Amino acid sequence: MPNQQFNDFLNKPPLASTAVNSKESQPQSPTDDQEPAASPPSEAPAQEDPKKKLLDSITQLGQTNVPQLESNIYCMTIIGQVEGHIQLPPQNKTTKYEHLIPQLVAAEQNSKIEGVLVILNTVGGDVEAGLAIAEMVASLSKPVVTLVLGGGHSIGVPIAVAGSYSFIAETATMTIHPIRLTGLVIGVPQTFEYLDKMQDRVVSFISRHSKVSEEKFRELMTRTGELTRDIGTNVIGVDAVKYGLIDEVGGLGSALKKLNELIKSQKGEESVLQ
Repeated sequence: MPNQQFNDFLNKPPLASTAVNSKESQPQSPTDDQEPAASPPSEAPAQEDPKKKLLDSITQLGQTNVPQLESNIYCMTIIGQVEGHIQLPPQNKTTKYEHLIPQLVAAEQNSKIEGVLVILNTVGGDVEAGLAIAEMVASLSKPVVTLVLGGGHSIGVPIAVAGSYSFIAETATMTIHPIRLTGLVIGVPQTFEYLDKMQDRVVSFISRHSKVSEEKFRELMTRTGELTRDIGTNVIGVDAVKYGLIDEVGGLGSALKKLNELIKSQKGEESVLQ
């Protein structure tokens, strides 16, 4: 090809099809007849499901939150083993006292809560933690009814008698035995004195918050021949009432009925004082 023709070929404009394609590829500005495409609506933030929050609370704490509007009664459950200063193995069913104490404080401060129902099915546990819970329950200004279902053994006894009124199921049991230590024990007289003083605290609390005398409770605690591998007494429903530990044999219905009566009685006393 001569040089002149080659230069003319290079100077030619682009082909028509190429120009059309380039025009179509360019973004078109919106005209008056065309409206710009609406942006997708932003998703609303997902609200927490109250049922999910309740289930999470049951999973973490083993109990529901303090009710706000649904009920004027707060139900607190003490199940398994009362866990104190030492964390128990994960396979143990436990009730952690550091969870219960703040909830009792919240129930005391909540003006919508008029009474507390404490349900026990515990094998006992840490002495100081159990006494701390019992003292908290006993010091509430609102009526408290306790109900023993299954068992209220060992340090569960002070908690069971700490309320304004106590119930025990007919088939429920309460094991009364002396205090014991786990782990390293130093074989000196001071160890025995320490145990004796701690035992005095438990016996004194139980006698002050129930109808059983200290002498009778110590006799039940040190009885031999009844427990195969220990000394003490296994008290069943009716016997717990006979000894004066528990006020009445009954179940959930009786406990709630009594609690409502105590709430009405307290309201009447407050109205008279006002």
